[in-house]
Amino acid sequence: MIRRLKYNEIDFKKYTDCLERSEQRKYSASKNFLDVTTNNLWEVLVLNNYEAVMPVPFILKKGIKIVHNPLICQQLGVFSHKDDKKINEKFLHFLRKNYLVRAYHFNETNSFDSKLKTKKNFLLYPDEYAKVFARYSPKRKRKLRLDEEIIENSELKEINYQEAETFIKNNVIGLDKENDTATLLKTLEAFHVSKHLKFLAFYYHHEITNMIAVYSDYDTIALLGTFNDKKYIKMAGASTLIDHAIKENIEHCIFDFEGGNLPSIEEFFRGFRPALKHYAVIENSKKTLVKNFTGFLMRGKFF
Repeated sequence: MIRRLKYNEIDFKKYTDCLERSEQRKYSASKNFLDVTTNNLWEVLVLNNYEAVMPVPFILKKGIKIVHNPLICQQLGVFSHKDDKKINEKFLHFLRKNYLVRAYHFNETNSFDSKLKTKKNFLLYPDEYAKVFARYSPKRKRKLRLDEEIIENSELKEINYQEAETFIKNNVIGLDKENDTATLLKTLEAFHVSKHLKFLAFYYHHEITNMIAVYSDYDTIALLGTFNDKKYIKMAGASTLIDHAIKENIEHCIFDFEGGNLPSIEEFFRGFRPALKHYAVIENSKKTLVKNFTGFLMRGKFF
């Protein structure tokens, strides 16, 4: 039996134990990650006595819960000892029946009989760095061979949040609203304070030209953000930073690129020759959301 538990009803020890022993384990489903990215606005679907769990983040619009994956939380979904289509379908049915869903992302291990839209992600699995580098595309290897002048006048450094914030504000792209940038910065700051996030910067002539935000979990390094000064976009600072992060961690950790749906981003990530992973998503337009809400009201369902 699947139960719907509100935040204050969750047994977080049982939830975490289920997550940690699951085949689908994802850092983004951890209590710490969800608390920060949702501001504690999430609940969980539980099968029996935490045999499987499914975190459900939401936003509130005029007191109505609307399921929506938070910013920089790419994948959630069902977590169980062994991925099972039948169990996943039960959770999918429960979600659709009991929630207004704007956007929900499952994880790449979840499989379904239902036909769902999918998105792309890229992963590098632990291996010797020399072997990983050998698989880079010829173009990526060329990009990483910096000119002598750039080598002599550049350096890589870890920077603090205040320095990162200034650079992000000046160079962030791809966010639809101004408050999305504020939300992103608040989230990155919280992760940095908790020691889960580092900012690595590429300096050229003592000026930051590129920066990445890298989140660390015990078995995963995730690229939560890449930020570039457009004036230096062709200098390969971003490639150099990502290669450095891979070199420092790939022997023991998965490197998660956290994206790949935009053609330009996909092409860039593919240069590192990662494994392509598809994950299922539910996405509904505002029009469909209103239609579903009307249907729920007619059935006497309230939120």
